[in-house]
Amino acid sequence: MLTFPSVDPVVVHLVGPLAIRWYGLMYLVGLLLAWGLLWLRLDRLSRPVYKKKELPDILFFAAMGMVLGGRIGYMVFYDWAHLIHAPLRLFAIWQGGMSFHGGLLGVLLALWLYARRTHRSFLQLTDLVAPVVPLGLAAGRIGNFINGELWGRVTHAPWGMVFPLAGDLPRHPSQLYEFLLEGVLLFCILWGVSRKPRPKGMVSALFLVFYGLFRFSVEFFRQPDVQKGFVAFGWMSQGQLLSLPMMLAGLILWVWSIQRR
Repeated sequence: MLTFPSVDPVVVHLVGPLAIRWYGLMYLVGLLLAWGLLWLRLDRLSRPVYKKKELPDILFFAAMGMVLGGRIGYMVFYDWAHLIHAPLRLFAIWQGGMSFHGGLLGVLLALWLYARRTHRSFLQLTDLVAPVVPLGLAAGRIGNFINGELWGRVTHAPWGMVFPLAGDLPRHPSQLYEFLLEGVLLFCILWGVSRKPRPKGMVSALFLVFYGLFRFSVEFFRQPDVQKGFVAFGWMSQGQLLSLPMMLAGLILWVWSIQRR
């Protein structure tokens, strides 16, 4: 059994309840990594559709979509009962609660609005952005791990950890599993594929398929949310249920992109 590293979730206390937390700092790290990698991608493209001076606007749209979509998605997908009875809880962001699938929908909507605003292809923009997203996800999972949240199911594996808020039994460090699969490995796959010209939509399709597959797999080791439990067949979690249409959409887009080639 491994010892959970006790790290204060607060980096710096400011005034009153205001503080800089590791989880929020990880969002900033993810955005900075995205900026640097997008800059590098535009350098490597022989005929880039987007220009470097547009990166701040693209990242601003994506960040707004991620935060708004992530919060709304969490309340809709994971905490609907509270949202119905107390709608203002949607704005209680200090209580935590962000959904990747909601954030993804928010980012897609934001990028669609940006592409529409600039009269360019939505899929060309998502193909540009998709390879840099996993490192942002990896940073977020490190934030989850530092917070000691989203822990895994009980295990007797030698790398099991006792999380302070999860009782006395060792559990899978599922945040680190997601860091490695949805973050590092997914980045390696997408970055490698995108180094060469691909049909429009293929890189985006691979992101949807492989993230959905990795998330579906890790959910077998992750403790389902208390307020949801298992939502289908007595074993399927909400995260797995939301990943199924994601993988299906990715496969359809993959076939479409191959046929267009």
